[in-house]
Amino acid sequence: MKTLAFLIVLVLAAAAYAGDDKDAKPSRNFAGSVQLDYLAVPTDRHAHAIAFDGATVELSMKLTQDFGDSVTSSVKVCVACHGLEVGMAYFDVRTADELDFRVGRFTPSFGSFPLRSDPANHRTSDKPLPYDMGRMLHFRDFDEGILPAPWVDNGLEINGTHFFGHAQLDYAAYAISGPKAGQQPTDFDYTLSRSPERYYVDNNSEPTVGARVATTIETGDTSSIELGASAMAGHYDPDAKLDFEIGGADLVVQIGHAFLRAEYLVRRTRIALGDDPAVRLKYGPNEAGVFDDHVLKEGFYGELELPIADGVTFVGRWDGLRRRGNVLATSELRSDSVVLRYTAAFAFRVHGDLLLKMSTELYDFSDFDDEAAIHLGLAGPF
Repeated sequence: MKTLAFLIVLVLAAAAYAGDDKDAKPSRNFAGSVQLDYLAVPTDRHAHAIAFDGATVELSMKLTQDFGDSVTSSVKVCVACHGLEVGMAYFDVRTADELDFRVGRFTPSFGSFPLRSDPANHRTSDKPLPYDMGRMLHFRDFDEGILPAPWVDNGLEINGTHFFGHAQLDYAAYAISGPKAGQQPTDFDYTLSRSPERYYVDNNSEPTVGARVATTIETGDTSSIELGASAMAGHYDPDAKLDFEIGGADLVVQIGHAFLRAEYLVRRTRIALGDDPAVRLKYGPNEAGVFDDHVLKEGFYGELELPIADGVTFVGRWDGLRRRGNVLATSELRSDSVVLRYTAAFAFRVHGDLLLKMSTELYDFSDFDDEAAIHLGLAGPF
């Protein structure tokens, strides 16, 4: 509590310092993006049982107001499969490039993909499996990816950037409400974090903490290399007894208008064994007679984005998820389940920044029949 009180006082002091700007002239900016995507699964006539197939829309609308050079407020709402959602509502108080205070509801700094998670900012209709949010096949069985993007939460983040020569160093550290679940959970319950009717409040009176550090090196006028590492840890159950830790590493290489991206995420999650784990769980105890109460979930993607003609971009992506650990007795997963996906996508610039997205995906499941999926989408900013 003393640390939290100190941070609050520090933010207020920074706001007072930043507010002393006699030349401050408020300015307002509105922007957004929208995507309509149709998902077809030719290998399954009843794909609605394993995915949100058919037509879905993703709408993002953001309003930003600058109060001079030091204070900015941002509000964002989005509509997607989860319904109407408050995607951000925060203040940025900047005292220098190296010190910014972000307070409110925001996407905490973790990984590379969340920075471009709006549909108009990436060239495929869906997201990489580690960041999937309801668009992968059998998403209910795997309970989404590692950390669905954009992850939105309440809290405080301190971040900054230091420039030196042809390089820059970015950092962020934050305390947020954190992922949530109900009683006796075996994974996060994302509806508790993304449904307004469940309230945007902490469920266990304990913050989740995290940090990210990244460096970008300019290797030419239009080329660069970015390396980043992220971490997050806390408890996710109402009694604050079940812990989790997430780690990630990311790489982005830009050469002209071509990009090579790669990320790896891993999450270790303690699960509830229940009063009678022999009945609740599918697999019994180990040789020592002890039930393992941890699940390890790993995810990765490698992606090449390559312009091949005027207004045409090709994207090739390989991504995957692996889940190791016990499962509920009713689950179709094994103690070691894997899904690999191979994607070939094209983005055609129709007019201005309006994109027509087409992609084919091949799923290789260890526990289910292999599947194919086809996306056709239209996306653009406004």
